[in-house]
Amino acid sequence: MRIPFDLAETVALVVAEGTFDAAAARLHITPSAVSQRVRTLEDLVGQVLLVRSKPVRATAAGEAIVRLARQAAQLETDARAALGIGADETASVALAVNADSLATWFLPPLARLTERHGVVFEIHRDDQDFTAGLLETGAVLGAVTSQRRPVPGCRVTALGSMRYRAVAAPSYAARWLPDGADAGTLERAPIVDFDRRDELQRTWLRSHGVVSAPPRHLVPASHDFATAVLLGLGWALLPTFQADDALARGDLVALGGEDVEVPLYWQQWNLRSPLLDAVAEEIIGEARRALDPPSPDAVSRR
Repeated sequence: MRIPFDLAETVALVVAEGTFDAAAARLHITPSAVSQRVRTLEDLVGQVLLVRSKPVRATAAGEAIVRLARQAAQLETDARAALGIGADETASVALAVNADSLATWFLPPLARLTERHGVVFEIHRDDQDFTAGLLETGAVLGAVTSQRRPVPGCRVTALGSMRYRAVAAPSYAARWLPDGADAGTLERAPIVDFDRRDELQRTWLRSHGVVSAPPRHLVPASHDFATAVLLGLGWALLPTFQADDALARGDLVALGGEDVEVPLYWQQWNLRSPLLDAVAEEIIGEARRALDPPSPDAVSRR
């Protein structure tokens, strides 16, 4: 049995667009024709590929089909480029990255790539602990992640570590932590979290003996997150290269305690793709310049 690529591409497009109607508009066919293609492939492989929800989601079997479709599309793009076909066409590369990297060092290498290649980027932002999951589903070709173990079918390279420091505005520290950041005051002092999955501050709190959750503000944008700390809404752990200037100016004060290091890795599909390799080279090079050096045992693995 062979999997028809046109049917696999249709499944991938439904997942990307979220609805059968939107996929039909992209394909210039009717929604019923899209539904028929999906059912044909489901009958062929003997498994349900899509959860008919809003938005539509891929099942585990559907994720395998999406990966196949997107890997095939990337290989076709590379082959067309090698043959000199469609030289004026623009390739699309989907990547996943954590918010702090996106706000600091991640975009300059992408800008350089657009100067040399006909490429546009689809950026998926998520916590570094979850970006690898987007590789597993086939949503992206590469990801900045805290996961060291390679996702099946991917290769991984150590990028370095983001260093975080606990900081607050001077007025906030004077109000909430007048005698320093001890467990008793930290239990009551409001914090700023990125979202409900943000574990960074809670990990730091546990290391200081705080077991109960203090009040928290949720600010799900990296720049606005830092601004909230500067304005005194709460304390937080900020990347050192995002906080250093404000600390030097006195706009922020350090709360003490050890910095938190978050090792980051680059994972990408194990394809021999000139474009994807060029993307990896730029991102890895920029990360090595911007981040703390990777630990000696954080090596590239296949």
